[in-house]
Amino acid sequence: MLVSGVLSNNGFEIARATNGADALALVRSRRPDLAVLDVSMPSLDGLEVLRSIRSDPETASLPVILLSARAQETDVKTGYAEGASKYMKKPFSPRELVAAVRELLPDQDGGL
Repeated sequence: MLVSGVLSNNGFEIARATNGADALALVRSRRPDLAVLDVSMPSLDGLEVLRSIRSDPETASLPVILLSARAQETDVKTGYAEGASKYMKKPFSPRELVAAVRELLPDQDGGL
């Protein structure tokens, strides 16, 4: 399942990055309403991108969903401690992903 495909098929506007450095650049330049980050991205991992987002006053309040195959309690706690709005353990269903996005963007049908 491609996250971008699931979200675009549900009416969300998507900006896609293939690595953490590009994801951070997109967040800084496009100012999205929400970011979905994989913990295991190349270049900068999702936690590094999240730290950078939270340390910048311009993006600090951006809702961020972390996706990870790391399902240990310590991994989840670390994700939330770093500032994740939601931590989703892989595998998850498309329905769960869309529900998480809608939970964090309750007044919108799209606009990622």
